[in-house]
Amino acid sequence: MMDFIIFAALSNKIIQTMMKRILALSAISLLTVLTASAQFEEDSQLRKLSIAELAIANLYVDSVDEVKLVEDAIRGMLEKLDPHSSYSDPRETRAMNEPLSGSFDGIGVQFNMSQDTLLVIQTIVGGPSEKAGIAAGDRIVGVNDTAIAGVNMSRDEIMRRLRGPRGTKANLKVVRRGISDTLTFEVKRDRIPVHSIDATYMLRPGIGYIRISSFSATTYQEFMASLEKLRGQGMEDLVLDLQENGGGYLQTAADLAGEFLQKGDLIVYTEGRTQPRRNYTADDGGSFRRGRVVVLVDEYTASAAEIVTGALQDQDRGIVVGRRTFGKGLVQRPIDLPDGSMIRLTIAHYYTPSGRCIQKPYEMGNNRDYAMDVVNRLRNGELTSADSIHFADSLRFYTLKEHRVVYGGGGIMPDYFVPLDTTRYTRFHRELAAKSVIIQQNLVYVDNNRRTLADRFDSFADFKENFEVPQSLIDQILSEAERQNIHPADTAEIEATMPMLKLQLKALIARDLWDMNEYYSIFNEGSPIVQRALELLR
Repeated sequence: MMDFIIFAALSNKIIQTMMKRILALSAISLLTVLTASAQFEEDSQLRKLSIAELAIANLYVDSVDEVKLVEDAIRGMLEKLDPHSSYSDPRETRAMNEPLSGSFDGIGVQFNMSQDTLLVIQTIVGGPSEKAGIAAGDRIVGVNDTAIAGVNMSRDEIMRRLRGPRGTKANLKVVRRGISDTLTFEVKRDRIPVHSIDATYMLRPGIGYIRISSFSATTYQEFMASLEKLRGQGMEDLVLDLQENGGGYLQTAADLAGEFLQKGDLIVYTEGRTQPRRNYTADDGGSFRRGRVVVLVDEYTASAAEIVTGALQDQDRGIVVGRRTFGKGLVQRPIDLPDGSMIRLTIAHYYTPSGRCIQKPYEMGNNRDYAMDVVNRLRNGELTSADSIHFADSLRFYTLKEHRVVYGGGGIMPDYFVPLDTTRYTRFHRELAAKSVIIQQNLVYVDNNRRTLADRFDSFADFKENFEVPQSLIDQILSEAERQNIHPADTAEIEATMPMLKLQLKALIARDLWDMNEYYSIFNEGSPIVQRALELLR
């Protein structure tokens, strides 16, 4: 970081000096000075870059956007490096940091768009909207005298209007089923938590389940609360679901992994050209050292999630089930720039305790092939057959306690492979989902039947045991599919679509009536990876 500060100071000094010269010289004289300066300091790449920018900005035939010019130069340099070094402008930086910060300022509702109208799915418990009287099923049609329904306003623009600094007020116009008049609510914006744990529930008697979506600033605290909750419900063993977890903070991952390990156990280490090796170890004896642990992963499990997975596998603390993980093992250092933009520069590699490099191979500057890696895995059969996966002897490593064979070469290879079931979702089902037919018809169904469902089922357990997706909802989906020109190949494809479609709808209805715990409680009953974990724990 000190190098960067010196770099920035020198750059500012050079630019200030050159700008003084610009004011005193004609364009022709400027070019002469720039050329002479370049020759005088031909080994100074920083001066060379500054001269290029100044020449373009002051001598180019047409006007240029200097901000964009500099941003494009930065992006161009980073694109020639590894796939994960990147630049983000101020807006992109805020959007990127928000999910990891653990909170944002807003009104506190979960919503979806139903026919270009904001439909409230749930209010955040204890949040501003719940306190003001907003309820699930309400339609927010106006914010501070601006209509947001029926005007084709983008989702991003709607969110921008709903969010705002803590303490400010949003006057919401609300349409509520059964009430003819439009209601008005004054909601005082407040800090809204962003949860990184999607679900915490008892999968089976004695077996807890925690699904983590990312490793944010609050994940460790959330995880400890989840452990305490499950222990209170009789948990002895744990299924830790890291499928589709794209990573996050290294320290958060290390803290969480440490809860499963003995004091002093190595979790991960980092090392780079200018960065000496740094070990991350379990600080204290973890709070969950005795129960069995199964970690669920897939081809989208990456970065910090791979650190946790690799640590538990190499320390023989847990077994890994699923498919080889993504293979993102590069450490980025955030470099904040004065205007709020940010460079994320790769400075080191992650290594598991046995010495495996998590990062999969890549070619410098070739981001296209890197981005196509998961698609290529599918084409090569790796996602559907363990027999398609081959490792060279040079990639063989051994776990630290039981000396089991594990393999490097990028990503974490599971102990128990579960193939991707390409027949689980039919083409017809995938097209219905892609065009939002399923989610939209589910919203309509819940909106029309929320009170009836609440009266019929006195608990989620009752709902899970006895609810069946009505044929009327299926018929409505098929009718909407026909209207949008989505056609099944034949009746056989419709029949093949029904099991997963009904499971998905039941889970979505449970989510809208309760929350994400209930969604996964239903959906995981059809998950091959979750069911394999249960078999192993039995």
